[in-house]
Amino acid sequence: MKTRTHGNPWRKATAVLLALAGLACVPAAHAELWGFIDADGVAHFADQKLDARYKLFMKDGGRLDTGRLAARQAQAARGDIDLEQHKLYRYVLNHPNIKTVEPLIHQIAGKQDVDPALVKAVMAVESGFNPAAVSPKGAIGLMQVIPDTGARFGVSADARRTIEQKLADPRTNITAGVRYLSWLMQQFPNNLELVLAAYNAGEGAVQRYNNRIPPYPETRQYVSTVLQFYRLYQPQQGVVLKHASAGAGDDGPRVKMVIGARRPMP
Repeated sequence: MKTRTHGNPWRKATAVLLALAGLACVPAAHAELWGFIDADGVAHFADQKLDARYKLFMKDGGRLDTGRLAARQAQAARGDIDLEQHKLYRYVLNHPNIKTVEPLIHQIAGKQDVDPALVKAVMAVESGFNPAAVSPKGAIGLMQVIPDTGARFGVSADARRTIEQKLADPRTNITAGVRYLSWLMQQFPNNLELVLAAYNAGEGAVQRYNNRIPPYPETRQYVSTVLQFYRLYQPQQGVVLKHASAGAGDDGPRVKMVIGARRPMP
């Protein structure tokens, strides 16, 4: 991995600008986020209305606006807005586990020159901020890191714990996932869509399709949906959001993506 100079503001500013440049490549037709919460409390998100249960949650590159949460709570109490909309808004802004993981996200992402909002968006889609999440394909934890990928980016077994057990630790999991994102940004510079496609399907799949998003429906939807969350979690211009303090929290609402389990990395 390329050696970085941690804490350099010019490098960090450049990384953010390059990430934002990648967002400009997203077709306007995909600038929407739809969702619903089922009877079991599982949140479902997609970049299009897949059936009648999905409600339009965000369009045209919306941004995170903490001030709107209180207003929506008041509207929901009066019955002025769809309760489903209110639940979705509360989920993405006020998930209880965000308070626990956000300090780690900022600390680890800052060391790797990766935008914390991007890490947060990937985490929202991958695990719904559930550190105990395990996919059918064996991806583990908050960033849904496959053990082989964890091993590539610094996680090794020892006499006490396996790689899988170590990846269940939030700090270890976020570190491995962010290092992978950072590495992918070097492999696919100035193209955030390819970075996300590779995170989902593996860099080998992207390379096999001549550095284009592979024609897998789940990967295409994954890229579009993460980008919508990325827009949502970016602070409004001129507004600095306070970092939440670490604290105890339960797993909170769960999230389910309709894209299916991630493919094993080639």
